[in-house]
Amino acid sequence: MRRGSQAEGGSKPSGAEVLTAGLAGLKMASLSNSRRVRRLSSLGHVAVVVDQGSGFTKAGFAGEEQPRLVLKSSSLVPSWDRPVLPGAPGCELAGGVARAHPIKHGVVVDWEALEGLWERLLVGGLRVCPDEWPVLVSDSPSAPPAGRERVAELLFEALAVPACHLASTALLALCSVGAFSGLALEAGAGVCHATPVYAGHSWHKATFRLDVAGSTLSRYLRELLVAAGPDHRLQALPHKIITQLKKRCCYVSLDFGGDLCNPARHHPVSFYLGGGCTVCLGSERFCCPEPLFQPGLLGQAEPGLPILAFQALQRVPATLRTRLANTVVLAGGSTLFPGFPERLELELEAQCRRQGCGTLQPCLVAKPGRGTAVWTGGSMVASLRTFQCRWMTRAMYQECGSRLVHEVFH
Repeated sequence: MRRGSQAEGGSKPSGAEVLTAGLAGLKMASLSNSRRVRRLSSLGHVAVVVDQGSGFTKAGFAGEEQPRLVLKSSSLVPSWDRPVLPGAPGCELAGGVARAHPIKHGVVVDWEALEGLWERLLVGGLRVCPDEWPVLVSDSPSAPPAGRERVAELLFEALAVPACHLASTALLALCSVGAFSGLALEAGAGVCHATPVYAGHSWHKATFRLDVAGSTLSRYLRELLVAAGPDHRLQALPHKIITQLKKRCCYVSLDFGGDLCNPARHHPVSFYLGGGCTVCLGSERFCCPEPLFQPGLLGQAEPGLPILAFQALQRVPATLRTRLANTVVLAGGSTLFPGFPERLELELEAQCRRQGCGTLQPCLVAKPGRGTAVWTGGSMVASLRTFQCRWMTRAMYQECGSRLVHEVFH
């Protein structure tokens, strides 16, 4: 198994050194000689780094190894200060109380809720004054271009930040292991992406997405438990408990069909829920994450992650496929299931052979901290001196408007 080989070894440069060299070599396109590109050394603050996801938002300061905050994206949004209609995008009703989800499947669906999330994140969580701190924020590979403009408007108009940078989650995932070219395979709470990245630029036309992700798996686990046991209390288990069961007990099978047919392979475990209630998981342990590889189990027509990864590689020019396949970086909490990297590697290699691409040997990079890989990559990038000319400043925004994001962050 060759996973992690690119990021290890004492004779190899560190991730920060690789990133420094990579940033120095990248061109600024049409902005390279523009007076609009300004350094931020006069601000006196390092950057705030925010990875905003469908399920969780991670935030902290550039140069640190771990985010200061990892919070549910929906938990910070007030629901009592505005009316919410049943069925409204990004909202749900429970017990007469509305809870807003600003991001669904990686795309912002409620900008008012997102503004509330950001205010509570920066002011209440990190305890910073937004108008004094530059902010780097992650950007989903499938986010619409208009959404990037809205993010810039929110940061500059509502929060009055001095500068911002929008970076693709795929690129930041690669940066977390010191790479600027490769295939980022992200599996989070709301969406999965397979995104080729070459020389620091995400290949959007070769990006594939799957809406089966961590939240979907939690709901599926509840269905499996209810179907397997007559205890009506299983139906009423809080989402938090179901998520704990998923994270602590579930794993990816290397032979799903064989394990399913052989009860001796089920390896049941019991989980005490409190109040005299115990739940036993058998085949549910490996059935829960299986839709990542077989979305058809949930009635979804999309292919699973190994096929999406192969399709993404096939969409790039043949001359680049081997180079990108040499660095397949896993990122996101839904890649942390035991057995996930091994199963993905087996199926991706098998897919290459079936499609007549046997010479393509994908090499996976599965770091232990890949659950926060996107935030870590942002922390590394934003702390480099060579990155400081890549901010979009408030003066640039006031001069050119939000559409400048498409030029600055191309």
